[in-house]
Amino acid sequence: MGRPRNFDVDKALLAAINVFWEKGYDGASMKDLTEEMGINSPSLYSVFGDKKSLYIQAIKRYVASDTCPPLDAFNEEEDITKAVRAFLETSLEHATQQSIGRKGCFMSNCVSTTTASVEESQVLLLEAIVLADKKIAQRFDKEKAKGALPETFPSFERAKLMFDLRQGYVLRARAGIRKDEMERDLDYRVSIILSL
Repeated sequence: MGRPRNFDVDKALLAAINVFWEKGYDGASMKDLTEEMGINSPSLYSVFGDKKSLYIQAIKRYVASDTCPPLDAFNEEEDITKAVRAFLETSLEHATQQSIGRKGCFMSNCVSTTTASVEESQVLLLEAIVLADKKIAQRFDKEKAKGALPETFPSFERAKLMFDLRQGYVLRARAGIRKDEMERDLDYRVSIILSL
């Protein structure tokens, strides 16, 4: 029998996510990873495999967490107009208030940059995008069923628009555009999302 692990695998994976998120896949060294994860190299290789394997496991762990602050804010608001605004406000917050390496979400910041170099990352990224679109569209469909939105409201198309606006905020924040500048047209963006 092998020796029992003396570390929490899930906590180690979460730590690895932080390193990849902050430094990117190529910028994250094995030393960075083992230090942040609190384990030595033999333990890392024994439990997670090589760096690429660890990275794929980190992506899967991130997606499985089912926590996305903009989506959470969107679903917590009862009124659909306030819900859309909450989604955009939280997206702006995450795009501008974190360190430069962590602005936005892990999938857009890190995973999107490795789709050509790390096998399976493109598939996982696509799955995450489709899932996000679906979750937003489901909320719109519920509002249609309640009569809060007209039956002709294009749920899936507006879900994709919201997702794309969120990613646009990240790009603008990385270019140095301030939060208050991006907030100026927030009401307009909400009205565009909910318009027919």
